[in-house]
Amino acid sequence: MALLRERSAAATAPDGPVAPARRTGLALAALGVAVAWGVHRLLPAVPMLTAAVVLGIVAAHLPRLRTVVRTSARPGLSCAGKRLMRAGIVLLGLRLAFDDIRALGWATVLMVFGVVAVTLLGTWWLGRRLGLPGDQPLLIAAGYAVCGASAIGAVGEARGSDERDAATSVALVTLCGTLAIAVLPLLQGVLGLDDAEFGRWVGASVHDVGQVVATARTAGAPALGEAVLVKLMRVALLAPIVAAVALGVRRGRGRAAGAPRVPLVPLFVVGFLAAVTLRSTGLLPASALDAAHIAQELLLAAALFGLGSAVDLPALTRTGARVAVLGLCAWVVVAGLSYAGVLLISR
Repeated sequence: MALLRERSAAATAPDGPVAPARRTGLALAALGVAVAWGVHRLLPAVPMLTAAVVLGIVAAHLPRLRTVVRTSARPGLSCAGKRLMRAGIVLLGLRLAFDDIRALGWATVLMVFGVVAVTLLGTWWLGRRLGLPGDQPLLIAAGYAVCGASAIGAVGEARGSDERDAATSVALVTLCGTLAIAVLPLLQGVLGLDDAEFGRWVGASVHDVGQVVATARTAGAPALGEAVLVKLMRVALLAPIVAAVALGVRRGRGRAAGAPRVPLVPLFVVGFLAAVTLRSTGLLPASALDAAHIAQELLLAAALFGLGSAVDLPALTRTGARVAVLGLCAWVVVAGLSYAGVLLISR
């Protein structure tokens, strides 16, 4: 009996301190989401997901919260940054249907594919040449090319990336996406774009969906509709990119003796594709889609708060110049390619 009691204690001991800490972190993430929602309500031009990242970074550096964020709340915040991110990405699939892709036309689809491919490979290559550590080049490339923080989370999961690399990448992509909200509308007239063309440009070049909506709505409903459709086409490319990353990891680990096997397609990517298929059937009522959209925003906001809380600004300053150079170059590339592509298919 004594032996059984010892085994039982050994089995339950590790979970004892972890469960309360996880609850603490998740509660802090929920509070961050509530504040981010309030900020978005007061300032509609600020997307809730952007506010969540910023609040996470702030929480990690406030004197009274810093110790809690880095110790007792860390397990829960890390859980939010990983598991809630997966759930949010799955629900993101309910915003896209196969008919939406067909409605864009093959010219637009090919343009989006080209912009994503060149931005992804070019940013990844430049990041490696600049000597950025860990998986930062790949994560930043995915964020710029596909869908911002959601793509960083998805690729980071498939890659098994360090949380600090993901946090740094999210901070950079969020900063540039936020700047786009203010800068791109000022360039519409200068570049000679009508409202529909401006919407396609925004959808092809801005990172997170919320940032796309905030930027495109300045030009009215036609621009917003085009922007969302083009953006969701970029989101659709998340699945094959994550599958390719997972395949690369699987092959690399296959060469190492005793290395764990990783799935060719992560489960949350399968869920994303299943959600797209379900949306395409037309079986879901509008009320269910609206509820799923709200849940997706809340889950991703909690995940981004968790990732933001892992940003270490003093450590970031050591590679800050190189990260800034990569971010600026990637921004110019994706905006320039998107502008050229929009002109090519529109005129």
